[in-house]
Amino acid sequence: MEEKNAHIDELVSKLLTEGLGKEEREELDNWMRQSDEHRKYVMQCQEVWFSALEEEETRRYDAGKAYAAFCERIAGLQFKEEKQGFPWKMVCRYAAAVAALVLVAFFSYRSGETNLKQSLTAIEVEAPLGSQSRLRLPDGTLVVLNAGSRIAYPQDFGVDSRKVELEGEGYFEVEHNAEIPFYVSSVNLQVKVLGTKFNFCDYPEDEKAVVSLLEGKVALDNLMRKEAEMTLLPDERIVLDKRAGQMKKESGHDKQVTGWVQGRLSFDETPLNEVVKVLERSYGVRIYFASEALKSYRFYGNFSRTEQSLEDILETLEKTGKVRYTVSDREITLY
Repeated sequence: MEEKNAHIDELVSKLLTEGLGKEEREELDNWMRQSDEHRKYVMQCQEVWFSALEEEETRRYDAGKAYAAFCERIAGLQFKEEKQGFPWKMVCRYAAAVAALVLVAFFSYRSGETNLKQSLTAIEVEAPLGSQSRLRLPDGTLVVLNAGSRIAYPQDFGVDSRKVELEGEGYFEVEHNAEIPFYVSSVNLQVKVLGTKFNFCDYPEDEKAVVSLLEGKVALDNLMRKEAEMTLLPDERIVLDKRAGQMKKESGHDKQVTGWVQGRLSFDETPLNEVVKVLERSYGVRIYFASEALKSYRFYGNFSRTEQSLEDILETLEKTGKVRYTVSDREITLY
């Protein structure tokens, strides 16, 4: 396998010394995704590197020279049965040297493992404002990120664990794996699943985090405060009130909860301040209120981002007779 992976060894070495270019990094990442064996091989290569070369202990102590010196000195000993008896002090001194060498190697290796985990920097995928991102994780799980969202997962994802971090909103179709549960965590919530379809929404600026289940079964943990784990069944959702720090289960969630995946924007008596957040993310603009009273107005409508522009939606808002707007570059004011 060494000859077969010679080029991969060069890429790993370059990654740990001078860094890889974009094409080389993509080549290494793609090779790792091909199989668990490939991912484990790269991890082992990096583990050896860190434990042998990169630790402070190995820079301070030259293990090879120390061991060679020990061998020379121990070989030069002549254990003669003299009157003063066996040289226990000398042997103990060398034994201590060996122990120190072993400890240095051990802690260098353990620290190397820690550095390895740190060096396997998380892979991040973002969906900029005004767009969406669709990706397949190494285990085959489908993830669709809504505008202004980000997901991060380790390079060894799927080997021993399946954990991702989410900021914003994401739709998940998780590949079933009974041996390795799938976790999605935001700052406030953690979802554990084996194989299912669900929507997870937790934008930092929102007052609530919402997890809606379409298929399967999920368990949720409140990361804001100690609270009993809650289980969701299809057509149920958990709403986390960030101000109170409490989760609440609701039945019969909005069937349009994943409409955004197909580019649909649905508002059902939605407060205008919530409508504005959706429009800002979906179209990459800034919208301001000339009056705080406008934020409590409620709005109903169904739109398609692929068929209707932001101006179409704003004109519909204006036709309610409650709201008018002005546009200046990428900034909009409602009054």
